[in-house]
Amino acid sequence: MFFKKKSPKRSYDKEKVKPVIKASICTGEQVAGFVDIHTGAFEDVMLIRNSADLKEFTDQYGIEESIEKIY
Repeated sequence: MFFKKKSPKRSYDKEKVKPVIKASICTGEQVAGFVDIHTGAFEDVMLIRNSADLKEFTDQYGIEESIEKIY
């Protein structure tokens, strides 16, 4: 039997960055990551292809609030 390896829990500085999903208007591609609250710089973390990818991202970083989508 094969088991999916659990990713280790990661953390982020909630006072400096906030989790967002950056979506392309043209292609519909979605990337989960963090945007710096002060500079507006986006750091991509992983490609979101389906709801399972989004769940993996939220579980990995312990995100419980809704994630804003930016374009």
